[in-house]
Amino acid sequence: MNKRWSFSNIMLVLGLLFIYVPMLILVIYSFNGSKLVTVWGGWSVKWYVGLLDNQQLVGSVFRSLEIACYTAISSVALGTLAAFVLTRIPRFRGRTLFGGMVTAPLVMPEVITGLSLLLLFVAMAQMIGWPQERGIVTIWIAHTSFCSSYVAVVVSARLRELDLSIEEAAMDLGAKPWKVFMLITIPMIAPSLAAGGMMSFALSLDDLVLASFVSGPGSTTLPMEVFSAVRLGVKPEINAVASLILLTVSLFTFFAWYFTRRAEERRKRAVQEAMESNATDWQQKSSTATA
Repeated sequence: MNKRWSFSNIMLVLGLLFIYVPMLILVIYSFNGSKLVTVWGGWSVKWYVGLLDNQQLVGSVFRSLEIACYTAISSVALGTLAAFVLTRIPRFRGRTLFGGMVTAPLVMPEVITGLSLLLLFVAMAQMIGWPQERGIVTIWIAHTSFCSSYVAVVVSARLRELDLSIEEAAMDLGAKPWKVFMLITIPMIAPSLAAGGMMSFALSLDDLVLASFVSGPGSTTLPMEVFSAVRLGVKPEINAVASLILLTVSLFTFFAWYFTRRAEERRKRAVQEAMESNATDWQQKSSTATA
């Protein structure tokens, strides 16, 4: 068989088609002029224009984005702290229990997690009077509770790969621990923090089960809105919203890749220039010593 059409290449192409062809069909049908999603009625952008009048759907989009942003920030903060405890404090009482509690949301069914959080919020409302009603705050807490686990796993893997001698050298030179953390540790784990933040944002934006348990009146998220609409039949506005989300995610991914690539090229260029400078200095010193 031709190397170009080997088994691995064929499976790769089939996998990519399996993932992206449904998305392409969704984008095409978002320009369908017919009210029936399954019947093609010609090209039209009226469903995109009609989104401006659908305040309920647009409101659920901005609400989901708001919750996702809050979740990404809080999950990165809590997950990073948990990762530091698991990697930088090798032995302490209850370490096994703490590690199990950090990773438990990864394997816990979302139905169980959602029901547990619902019972927790109800019990707290009866005991201390908060939360008086379930809404954006309770959804944010629920999303943070399981997104932090993903961040902790990602950041822990990065922390285990770091060379501690760099941090120890900085502290030997008189740097305070917080300064070492801000100026040395954070830049070195920045890619994992960014990955954890984007993962938390995507998981929060996509969540349906947890939000269904801990949401209240006036706090419907986009997945809940889409799910309730799909049960009555897919509407063309849903395709338009999904297409806009795909466009936004694609642009964000492209710009992230572009700036990351430029930063990597600058780093490689700086390393090469430093090596050339060192080689030049060594040659000058060698020639001076010989003379």
